[in-house]
Amino acid sequence: MTATLAPAPTAPPAPDTRPKRNVSHRIAFFGLLAGTAFLYLWNLTASGYGNDFYAAATQAASQSWKALLFGSLDPGNTITVDKPPAFLWVSGLFAKAFGFSSWTVLAPQAIEGVAAVALLYATVKRTSGAHAALFAGAAFALTPVATLMFRFNLPDALLVLLMVAAAYCTVRALEAASPWWLALAGTAIGFAFLTKMLQAFLVLPALALAYLIAAPTSVPKRLLHLLGAGLAVVVSAGWYIALVELWPADSRPYIGGSTNNSLWELAIGYNGLGRIFGDEGGGPGGGGMGGNGNIGFGGSTGIGRLFGASMGPEISWLLPAALIGLAAGLWFTRRAARTDGTRAALVIWGGWTLVSGAVFSFMSGITHPYYTVALAPGIAALAGVTGSELWRGRSHFPVRMALTAMVAATGVWGFILLDRTPAWMPWLRWVLLAVTAIVVLALVFGVNGRRWLVGVLVAAALLGSSGYAFATAATTHTGSIPLSGPRTQQGGGGMREGQSSTAVVQLLKGTDSEWAAATVGAQSAASLQLASGRPVIAIGGWNGSDPAPTLDEFKALVAAGKVRYFVAGGGGRGGNSEIAEWVAANYQATSAGGQTLYDLSL
Repeated sequence: MTATLAPAPTAPPAPDTRPKRNVSHRIAFFGLLAGTAFLYLWNLTASGYGNDFYAAATQAASQSWKALLFGSLDPGNTITVDKPPAFLWVSGLFAKAFGFSSWTVLAPQAIEGVAAVALLYATVKRTSGAHAALFAGAAFALTPVATLMFRFNLPDALLVLLMVAAAYCTVRALEAASPWWLALAGTAIGFAFLTKMLQAFLVLPALALAYLIAAPTSVPKRLLHLLGAGLAVVVSAGWYIALVELWPADSRPYIGGSTNNSLWELAIGYNGLGRIFGDEGGGPGGGGMGGNGNIGFGGSTGIGRLFGASMGPEISWLLPAALIGLAAGLWFTRRAARTDGTRAALVIWGGWTLVSGAVFSFMSGITHPYYTVALAPGIAALAGVTGSELWRGRSHFPVRMALTAMVAATGVWGFILLDRTPAWMPWLRWVLLAVTAIVVLALVFGVNGRRWLVGVLVAAALLGSSGYAFATAATTHTGSIPLSGPRTQQGGGGMREGQSSTAVVQLLKGTDSEWAAATVGAQSAASLQLASGRPVIAIGGWNGSDPAPTLDEFKALVAAGKVRYFVAGGGGRGGNSEIAEWVAANYQATSAGGQTLYDLSL
């Protein structure tokens, strides 16, 4: 993968050839974006509101600026979601501008996905050329978990976009040792922290190491620039933490998921170390789908987790090839100049993949398969960069064998993944195996038919994952643990809007109090709020275990006539059961459409 491995470039045959080639690359790029937009936006509203929990927060944000700022679950600002609110700022503003609907809930993530593909293309192109960038962009877009997350309302879509933006800024910084571009990279990571907290920091080691190794300036300046970028991370993330901590607690919502109403504690505890080491405290748990290797919660920890029944179909299609390419690339660039762009790219994308992959493999806290979308840019870029460089040096036997190993590993592993769903398109895995065999034989015997072989090689690399990606786009997804591909199990969704009693919804629609109702647990509260269009207090947050509101606070709201109904059987795990007990002891239960509720105005 150094200059000595590839044949010397030939002179341009004519002055007008290069512009035509650039035009073809632009056409291919815009075709990539158009195809990605179609994949992510087609029939998007078939999934309704997707995740009701976050959809209700978007609804609240569209009605209240304070709810938008804090990420509240209801416009009355009782309690927030259990994540920082940056991704809700996007969907909330979108809903304010265009009205609250299924489209305005889900479309922001699809748009972020198209932007992420465009940025990944731009990043890879700067180090490895347009061909590598096109493959990386397509591989990223067609990763099943990426198709899933960019069609669903979870924080991961914005998280990935911001992390790719940080990689782009780092590559720009590497070109001229620019502290300003590096500070922009730090700023992107800071806002990624405000999207999903400590997960954003998993790419920091790779970005920092690449700059420390390859920036074309002295060691003291490199260290100084990295210190400035670190300061940018602190400022871009810290301003919001400071705002929340300094804001009077009695005039803002309770920070959902925290044990002491602190965003900082939420970041370090439930959304930080608790995810890695377990013991998440009051956050959500349970609700898994059972069987199938605990498929909704990542499966067993260990080195094989990313290849297992839970995470494997989401992310691992190109992972064997990416790891082979990384090893080969680092070996072939071992004597390259310190500032070599290809090796810097390998450090960025390889470090991204290895660090994130290790954390996802061994974290013992709550882990869902869709978290692996954060790996998709690193794997896709590694495959694109190394595959393109190895192709250019294929006249050298060791290089060609490394490329052959990448293709063979992709085909065989894709066959295994497809075989896990044998009833779905059973012919596809055999076609994949046949295409892989053709490419492997052609490479082994040094076939030089470049154009047709490139096309078949790309087909061998993307056939399996693209099939799963299109199956993902054709499947509706709801609940809190969506899965990609043709798998039909969707776990932990809580009460859906269609399951809410029509009678209860009609009663809530007829209220004029500040809150139409209260119920234990955010999932049921969200469902009622979405169905009725009226604010509902989610007692105890996600699963009813947060200390908000307190019994005394709830009594004061009821005494002031601000809450009309209490809907029993919300599904929370406890924590605030004292409120339910107080209501049952002091008010008369009635039934509406099979649901028990209490009229708190009587």
